[in-house]
Amino acid sequence: MQTGDYTVHIVDDEEAVRKSLAFMLTMNGFAVRVHETASSFLQFAPSIRNGILVTDLRMPDMTGVELIRRLTSTRAKIPAVVITGHGDVPMAVEAMKAGAVDFIEKPFEDIIIIEAIRRAAGQIPDKPLDVDSTTEVLTRLESLSDRERQVLAAVVAGLPNKSIAYDLDISPRTVEVHRANVMAKMKARSLPQLVRMAIAVGFSWQ
Repeated sequence: MQTGDYTVHIVDDEEAVRKSLAFMLTMNGFAVRVHETASSFLQFAPSIRNGILVTDLRMPDMTGVELIRRLTSTRAKIPAVVITGHGDVPMAVEAMKAGAVDFIEKPFEDIIIIEAIRRAAGQIPDKPLDVDSTTEVLTRLESLSDRERQVLAAVVAGLPNKSIAYDLDISPRTVEVHRANVMAKMKARSLPQLVRMAIAVGFSWQ
């Protein structure tokens, strides 16, 4: 789907964020509409055709996770990208479990969110992964050692390296090595992609 074939709907309670993101996306050829609250967007959602949602996770009237769940309950087919602070990764994972296509950690470069929006626009409902089949991801999971699977579970749960090291009784440096091995074996280019893989194949990190 071409950039001009859909509209990006930005939901964020901070006016400065809405304006700067809308300006950047407009300059890159996207059609954009901004919404001050999740509630106002929900009222508008039923009329949306060919739309992409970009929403912050932490908003006063409704969290991004709640917004996505509400959209899902109304069967609105609007792929969502969530924006999150570093400490909100566990909540971002919940958003992806609720149906979000991707999450972007602040601060982010323009190209990162542009690529996420393009992935969302090209989402095929019956294919949860971008390019990797479920079989391929499961094969990569099987290549992980027990320790690497433990580190993977902790990483996608949003734990920092120091906490993982403490929980597993290993050094932070060792965690970094295992984490790098996991990213390499899973062929993940980023944390969001790693999380998408884990969710798509039902990997349990609880």
